[in-house]
Amino acid sequence: MHTTDPTHLAAALDHSLRFDAEYGQRLSSHLPMLLVARHRLGDDRQRLAEAAERYAMAHQLHAMPPLQPWSAGDPWREPLGQPAAWPRYRDLFTTWLQEEGAGDTLRQALPALLPGCGAAAFHGLVRTACAVDAGHRAELAHALAYWSSRWLDVGLQSGGTTGTGQQANPAPLLKAAAAVPGVAASPSRYIVERMHHAAWQPGFAAAISPLRLDAHTLPRLARHAAQLYARSGHFTVLHLATSAWALRVLLPFVDDLQPALAGYWHAYAAGVASLVGLQLGRAPAALPWPQIVARALASDNEHVVKLVHACQQEQQAHGGADDWQRAATRVVMGP
Repeated sequence: MHTTDPTHLAAALDHSLRFDAEYGQRLSSHLPMLLVARHRLGDDRQRLAEAAERYAMAHQLHAMPPLQPWSAGDPWREPLGQPAAWPRYRDLFTTWLQEEGAGDTLRQALPALLPGCGAAAFHGLVRTACAVDAGHRAELAHALAYWSSRWLDVGLQSGGTTGTGQQANPAPLLKAAAAVPGVAASPSRYIVERMHHAAWQPGFAAAISPLRLDAHTLPRLARHAAQLYARSGHFTVLHLATSAWALRVLLPFVDDLQPALAGYWHAYAAGVASLVGLQLGRAPAALPWPQIVARALASDNEHVVKLVHACQQEQQAHGGADDWQRAATRVVMGP
């Protein structure tokens, strides 16, 4: 593993801010998330710069659109979920962070953002967690702005989970949600559109509402995602696994746990219910972590690097069985 320096990551993130948050047909740029993951796994300054250049060229990233001023006094929640608000939100969060700092800004913003945490297939959530992990204020402003502009309504406000149910284990409720008629019927190739479709099917909210939300919920969901990915290698499940790491990073800035978990639970369950082509096999035997990390850093696949980073962090946080190590093994070995 290479010796790393936090200034190397800061410089790489500074450079990445010239690019827009999306490319192609509404696809999320993974560049800042990729940089954080590669740095945490051991890349040095040169390898970070080379990886950033390869990623930008391969995905034809384009320049950031000009900033638009946020009008003082405008309710900041009003444009949530409006992609056109992205340049204005960048101005809002840049000012907000300058005036109040990262901790206070997150404590104020997260209660509104977490009910829409499925934004851009969880990439707003994950990008924000990466910015927090990196301690990079400018990147945090962009991450929060992107999450806000792509905020995803999964029906939480119209009823469903209160967090006071009697069921502690999410697994049977996820099976019940997947059995709701029509949840996996969306023809879209986009994860986020399939999630939105699933979440709004009649019977979905009722199927997942009995879950009791407490301090054990997120670790259970994180382990479930790791186990499911290790057995399937499914692309949507990969996003569930990285999102669980991201929420754990942000929870210290959340004062009221149940509403935060309710938003995530709705989005997570919608992701599981929307799965198409899921085939479960046997999880692979876990490779040693140094070998997993070496394979990830040799890969130009941003999803491989992100998942290995998240799995390594989750296994350190939760311990127990090698579920995350098996998931990381699966992603570096390929389908």
